[in-house]
Amino acid sequence: MRTTGLRLAGACCAAALIVLAMVAGAQQSPNPDLGFTDTPILPGLKWHVHDPDRPQPKPVVPGAAPGAPPSDAVVLFDGKDLSRWVQRGKGPEGAREFEPKWKVGNGYFEIAPRTGSLYTREKFGTCQLHIEWASPAEVRSTSQDRGNSGVLFMSRYEIQVLDGYNNPTYSDGRPGAIYGQWPPLALPARKPGEWNVYDIIFEAPEFDGEKLAKPAYFTVFYNGVVVHSHKEAMGPMVYRQVAKYVPHAAEDSLMLQDHNHPVRYRNIWLRRLGSYDQPEK
Repeated sequence: MRTTGLRLAGACCAAALIVLAMVAGAQQSPNPDLGFTDTPILPGLKWHVHDPDRPQPKPVVPGAAPGAPPSDAVVLFDGKDLSRWVQRGKGPEGAREFEPKWKVGNGYFEIAPRTGSLYTREKFGTCQLHIEWASPAEVRSTSQDRGNSGVLFMSRYEIQVLDGYNNPTYSDGRPGAIYGQWPPLALPARKPGEWNVYDIIFEAPEFDGEKLAKPAYFTVFYNGVVVHSHKEAMGPMVYRQVAKYVPHAAEDSLMLQDHNHPVRYRNIWLRRLGSYDQPEK
């Protein structure tokens, strides 16, 4: 009987230890696979390291092929029409905005020189942009008079489009440049008529009243090559002058510049970029 009692007592103690361990584990986290609440708080944040309550990233379905738009992209040109774009200036009967006159071809559209730049109907701020472009296959001139256009975020901040193949010009005006400010770190230009690809992360500037609180930044991949890595823009594009910031709205149209050359564009999509730790909508 004494041996049996000792065995029962030992079993009870072991069970109690198991229960205590389970309680302690439950206090630490209901499921360690999902995170922990007994870890340090991250500097400047309200979250523990591996916090189970930290908002999860939004699921996004990637494009079916390289360069294809993911599921959360705004497709600005799908190869069919320019319904998401307008032209601005002096249009028919004095209209300030009018339907685009640029030519839509087989999966691309082409600048109709001297008709005016193209603007998205929708407005954007901080974003990721994928855009493909080709300078004219027939070379007729040199320097800035050769396949010239531009991608302007918020209708202001330009990444230069230009035929860069065997075409000497000033370095801050080459394709991929933050025009008039920073040359690209490299020049992976394709031959005239061949398709080039820009993948651009644009961080919009922020203003506190009339003062600049945060400048704009660019990260740019040109045909898969990094040509800007979180590079600060000095201000909006300006020709032969030093750029300077002027307060403006938090979002504005993406603009494709008419610089009097029949540059082609295709496969244009954009993703708005939010802040970290935003609950999924």
